[in-house]
Amino acid sequence: MSQTNINDLNPYLHGLFAPVEKEVAVGALEVVGEIPRDLHGGYFRNGPNPQTPPTGMHHWFDGDGMIHGVWFENGKARYANRYVGTQDFKENGASPLTGIFDPSHDAPGRKVHYRDTANTDLVYHNGQLLALWYISGQPVAVDAETLETIRTETFSGKLPKNISAHSKVDPETGELVFFDYALYEPKMWTGTVSATGALTQFQEIDLPGPRLPHDMGMTENYIILHDLPVVFSEQAIRNRMWQIHVADQPTRFGVVPRKGGDPTWFEFPTCYIYHVINAWEDGDDVVMAACKMVPNGLKPDAKFGPYAAMADVLALRAQPFLWRMNMKTGEGREEQIDDAVSEFPVVNNAYAGRKTKYSYHVIFDDCVEQRFSGLVKYDLETGASTRHDFPEGVFGSEPAFAPRVRKRAGHDASNADGEDDGYLITFTADLGGASEAHIIDAQNLTAPPLARIKLPQRVPAGFHGVWAQGV
Repeated sequence: MSQTNINDLNPYLHGLFAPVEKEVAVGALEVVGEIPRDLHGGYFRNGPNPQTPPTGMHHWFDGDGMIHGVWFENGKARYANRYVGTQDFKENGASPLTGIFDPSHDAPGRKVHYRDTANTDLVYHNGQLLALWYISGQPVAVDAETLETIRTETFSGKLPKNISAHSKVDPETGELVFFDYALYEPKMWTGTVSATGALTQFQEIDLPGPRLPHDMGMTENYIILHDLPVVFSEQAIRNRMWQIHVADQPTRFGVVPRKGGDPTWFEFPTCYIYHVINAWEDGDDVVMAACKMVPNGLKPDAKFGPYAAMADVLALRAQPFLWRMNMKTGEGREEQIDDAVSEFPVVNNAYAGRKTKYSYHVIFDDCVEQRFSGLVKYDLETGASTRHDFPEGVFGSEPAFAPRVRKRAGHDASNADGEDDGYLITFTADLGGASEAHIIDAQNLTAPPLARIKLPQRVPAGFHGVWAQGV
């Protein structure tokens, strides 16, 4: 098959996943229903959007980062989308670094082995968005009012290495807590950045071998690192998968003091985790809730040709679990919350690192592509759940929780009456190419959206989002 048409078979370049061509900024959007007056802030979602059509083998994770945002204030909404101005994006094809289906290599002056797209996650820290990348890259600071790229963020030149995608912001201290890992070295690193952007802590953690973690846990006093039996592999790249499982190794979680110190390791049965729900301290226990991967039960689809293995790996299926790690006895316990499949979990970020009762996840369509057909709200204490299904042929994005607010002396202050008193915001896209932003009452998930905001263009399916209060 020639290189000119190989991507006709790539499911992550077509349909819901096809890139959009334009950056736009539009106000006075059409609204079906009514935007709550106590909703003030911005919902932002990151994802891959190649700026030029790929010609060789292309992994979904290779697409240039693009942020889509919708802002709410006084019952009105506006929308914009912008590319993330990474160094590789600015070089527009001239970067010496390539995508993850190609062998990795070094480039002068770079801290990454592959093209760094900053397309995976977003956090809101120190008054700006940070766009982050899965394979650990250089964070990119983005203006939360305009989505314009500000700079590659080095925290005044003090960042020693990279930051992985799923970093956490402590709502009490304003600190950014992050981790980093290496594709070929048996090491991880953890760090902390103050609320004002100063690197205050950084340390190296030794591992038995190289690892390919995706997320971490954060509590008031600890970071929870994931030593999971999945590694980066050139063999996997040849098989179009780029990661490989080492099934004879246990899963280990390393509980590391946030102020620095040696990890306490806990062993559990072999598993893989993409996304943490939340983590907190309960007496002597450090507790982490996360979505544990289970077999997807799907067969690789021959219609995708050389992309069949990639599509199978990306067909995430997971169930919610709790892991309890006792810091006095060294004992660990694993508990299943529910046996239903869900992923891409979020919580009210005002409770990040503290005990949460509720979490909100996406529900997967029964399809090999990552399509989100609805949302589910979990009571993490009882396992009870309620769900919100999108209309037939409509698919959502990872939501974000937005608390109710009131205006006071020119500033926003929380007016929420409890952890779940607020809204879920999500983008949707239908198979006909239309997109909306939906506002859903987090206390009444089964009801129709309170408002559906018509967007001026399609929002391609993507990765992670965040709510920024008051922007």
